Amino acid sequence: MDISELLAAARGGSMRAAGRLLSLVESERRDELLAVLPASPVRTVGITGPPGAGKSTTVAVLVSAYRAAGLRVAVLAVDPSSPYSGGALLGDRIRMAAHINDPDVMIRSVATRGHLGGLAAAVPAAIRLLAALNYDIVVLETVGVGQSEIEIAAVADPTVAILNPGAGDAIQAAKAGLLEIADIIVVNKADRDGAEQTARDLHIETGLPILKIIAAQNIGIEALIAAIDDHHRADNDERRSIRARLQILSLAQSALQSHPGLAELAGRVADGDLDVYAATTRLLGGAQVSPR
Repeated sequence: MDISELLAAARGGSMRAAGRLLSLVESERRDELLAVLPASPVRTVGITGPPGAGKSTTVAVLVSAYRAAGLRVAVLAVDPSSPYSGGALLGDRIRMAAHINDPDVMIRSVATRGHLGGLAAAVPAAIRLLAALNYDIVVLETVGVGQSEIEIAAVADPTVAILNPGAGDAIQAAKAGLLEIADIIVVNKADRDGAEQTARDLHIETGLPILKIIAAQNIGIEALIAAIDDHHRADNDERRSIRARLQILSLAQSALQSHPGLAELAGRVADGDLDVYAATTRLLGGAQVSPR
């Protein structure tokens, strides 16, 4: 089927067609697909945090709550790439078995490989597709380390950081920059020792209100959803502009890393034939943008 036929089938409820369209997002045909998609807004929530913090469990109970409210939900789970196939290591069916047979829940793994710009390029396109397929909310779950967190913050509103009790998670989150990009911070497994102290420390560190949940027992999820809704309602033109700027910068960085002239310029800088400032100007095509 061509793209128009796939779109018609996906809008008619074909999960197979929707899956094929999401595969096109990561292929050479991405621009062809985007050209026929409307720019429809869709609520997007980012879930991040260190490995083992309970992100997948939190996502699963959030999906259940949104479905109970009658919303169609799509989950993009950003996983480490397989060194052999380039695909995501963690299977969709393993993550949220309770939702596999729900036709109004789409669960898709996105590998963080560098193909076609990697996460920075694939996720905004996937979100635009899911909006065109009439999903009400998109949940992004990241592996919790690396550049992907910053890229998620560029497209999600809000970004929710999930941490566990104890000093370790908070310290690692601060080092990884998670606290800087988080809009909402959640202490999961709040029935464990140290949860109250961790929440106090995080509040002092960030100035943000800290939510405490026990995702495995579905405790505190209503408060988390309320906080997400409040943050979404507070969105404005300035914040949307900041997110758009971050998206452009992420895509530009990916494009520059594969620029055909980068290796030559780097060699000339290393040999002392060219200074790094002149090389940067040449890499950018000599373009100068005047400030407003």
